Amino acid sequence: MSETRKGSGKGKFIPLARAAGPSEYTPGNQEVPVVLTRFADMLQWAQNWARSRSVWPFMYALACCGIEMMAAASAPQYDLARFGSEVFRASPRQADLMIVAGTLSVKMAPRLRQLWEQMPEPKWVISMGQCANSGGEFYDSYYTVQGTDTVVPVDVYVPGCPPRPEALVEGILKLREKIAKQGLQVREDLG
Repeated sequence: MSETRKGSGKGKFIPLARAAGPSEYTPGNQEVPVVLTRFADMLQWAQNWARSRSVWPFMYALACCGIEMMAAASAPQYDLARFGSEVFRASPRQADLMIVAGTLSVKMAPRLRQLWEQMPEPKWVISMGQCANSGGEFYDSYYTVQGTDTVVPVDVYVPGCPPRPEALVEGILKLREKIAKQGLQVREDLG
């Protein structure tokens, strides 16, 4: 799993703090805490916090995972409006998050890359479903790309075939946490 986006020069590697059991698990709160020691760090944190609370997604639904993504966006029990991601943008120029949901074929890969390049910086990518993550059940097909990360840098992987809407919501929470801590120094454990 990639912890920083390749080639962008932004962000830094932040190790994951894994939960020992279900009682210790909190969605969107898994990364190591950061230290704010300078005024510049506090300004960076404030900018990151604002960005993480208003992520505007651009959907790129390619297969059955797109139905689950639409359910997460419109069903009242999931309600992405709580996280500032309620309106899926139709133009890549208005979005900062691309959600790739479904099987990415060789024919669609250049179009995906072109749309990703049209998105303004900073931009993030969520790969949703096994087909987008690694080719899924079509991994040995000559026409299936072996993962979205071979075309664009992926920030968060959402596993499943197809993943439930709750998994996408958790992926967005994980992305919010990564954005909020991007470019800040990790607190070292003294114990």
